[in-house]
Amino acid sequence: MLRAVTVFLVSVGIIALRLIDVSIGALRIQYLVRGRRGLAGVLGFFESLTWVAAAGLVLSDLDEWYKVVAYAAGFGLGTALGGALDAWIASGQVFLRIMAPVDSPQAAANLRAAGFGATVLNGEGLDGEVRLTLSAIPRRRLQAAMAIVRSVNPHAYVTVDDVAANPVNLMKAGRARK
Repeated sequence: MLRAVTVFLVSVGIIALRLIDVSIGALRIQYLVRGRRGLAGVLGFFESLTWVAAAGLVLSDLDEWYKVVAYAAGFGLGTALGGALDAWIASGQVFLRIMAPVDSPQAAANLRAAGFGATVLNGEGLDGEVRLTLSAIPRRRLQAAMAIVRSVNPHAYVTVDDVAANPVNLMKAGRARK
């Protein structure tokens, strides 16, 4: 009975440590890509600290197969949790491109009314003239912006890209300097 409790507790401990270190690793990479090197460095310290603890538990006796399974399970769960945490924190900016035929409803005015910046460019696509609306927005407001676009023109083609490192500064037309 004592052996089963020990196996259970050690397995849970390894899974928890891997859950923490892999989740931190996922966030560290996202912050590094977004130009937040200092925060990424601090997260890297804690990531490696917890990894060493987990690896030490597993590598102390490789004959105990349950440790290896717990290590792998913690990696999988940590990857999923890290992605969920990144989506929940939603830090940084995204760049929204909305493409629609000129004669279809345009989302720019509605985006502006909701407080988003929007720049409109005219272009030519495969089937004729198009309008391209560009908007750099906080990542946490992406769903609100997408809801506006879908309500105005559900057939618009939309792409979203992460914006790395440079924060967006919205300028009022009267304040722009040359």
